[in-house]
Amino acid sequence: MSLNADPAFWAAANTHLTRYGPDFETLIVERAQGSFVYDADDRAILDFTSGQMSAVLGHTHPDIVATVDRQMRSVAHLFSGMLSRPVVDLASRLAALAPGLDRVQLLTTGAESNEAAIRMAKLVTGGHEIVAFAQSWHGMTGAAASATYSAGRKGYGPAAAGSFVIPAPNSYRPRFTHPDGSNDWQAELDDAFALVDSQSTGNLAAFIAEPILSSGGILELPPGYLAALKRKCEERGMLLILDEAQTGIARTGDMFAFQRDGVTPDIMTLSKTLGAGLPLAAVMTTQAIEQKAHERGFLFYTTHVSDPLPAAVGVTVLDVVERDGLVAQATARGDRLKSGLLSLQQKYDCVGDVRGRGLLLGLEIVADRQTKAPGFELGAAIMEEAMRRGLSMNIVKLPGMGGVFRIAPPLTVSDAEIDRGLEIMSDSIGAAVAAH
Repeated sequence: MSLNADPAFWAAANTHLTRYGPDFETLIVERAQGSFVYDADDRAILDFTSGQMSAVLGHTHPDIVATVDRQMRSVAHLFSGMLSRPVVDLASRLAALAPGLDRVQLLTTGAESNEAAIRMAKLVTGGHEIVAFAQSWHGMTGAAASATYSAGRKGYGPAAAGSFVIPAPNSYRPRFTHPDGSNDWQAELDDAFALVDSQSTGNLAAFIAEPILSSGGILELPPGYLAALKRKCEERGMLLILDEAQTGIARTGDMFAFQRDGVTPDIMTLSKTLGAGLPLAAVMTTQAIEQKAHERGFLFYTTHVSDPLPAAVGVTVLDVVERDGLVAQATARGDRLKSGLLSLQQKYDCVGDVRGRGLLLGLEIVADRQTKAPGFELGAAIMEEAMRRGLSMNIVKLPGMGGVFRIAPPLTVSDAEIDRGLEIMSDSIGAAVAAH
């Protein structure tokens, strides 16, 4: 019998754990290393979601382990008004990587960093209205949850006043098209902001956006969109907040995804990838915005703000990314992975679309390629087949779209591991299609 079936473990889990989302996997993870997690039977499972899209250096990276050990032996946590060298070092390093965003606050989670960003934007602009994409995910707390539209809105009472939404551009399923059928995202953006303007009470504070909407189905903002969005914000006195929880720290082939577009946001939030699996987040903004916020009494005081331990880990993450050339590697490995996914699209009619960039890619499963009818059941079957064969992938299901696999292996993934993952994907799709 499999050791994953440990009856005492599952009895305790089923009795005492709150169920907070999708069903738990029916395995017990005992350890993880590199691109793999290992279950109770010591079966190696290739991790193509980098944990919760966070472990950019893979699991138990030796440099991270050494940093945690060293920092725990000196100082891990402090009174929130005290500073340590790792905090100032990390802030300085991040500011150097994102010229113009010179002020940094270090926090713990993505939701927390988005709360701070939205709070700062409201204080600085004097407005309270926040606009986001209909397919967004910015967190499960207060203002962040009010700006999250891909899931979790029903049953919790009213969202924050002034929560507005516009559709994200989707080149595979365009709402506005040019004569040749391609996505007319400018017309869509103009139409969306006309609706925002008609609803606004004149108190617009910020637009918060992911450069690639991950939980929204790996929807990439097309070239030119970010610049056009920034202009819309500037015309209305709004700030542009970019949530780079999943796209930051080399994931897309740039240190930050916005750099491809040459558009610097007013505020950027980082999380997930910055801590490489440990809870670390950052809010970065300009000197001018920070000064105005400070003058108006900006308050965002948390238990773990500016903690030394996660800050030291963040410094190490940046060291490893630079030393090992992981920005360029994300491009090279991403090209290899995307090429393989495009081959699967040629091989299987149920693969409707392949999108994304670097090592953040999406593969959309459809029931019919001509009509683009969603293939939720088939997608779920493919995910189960892949796990059975030793590959962990995550699929998101959104109204009006097919099931979309979010594929984001660690930046340290090898060519052989990418090829193995693609082989398992191919076998899993084939088996699921045959069974359906």
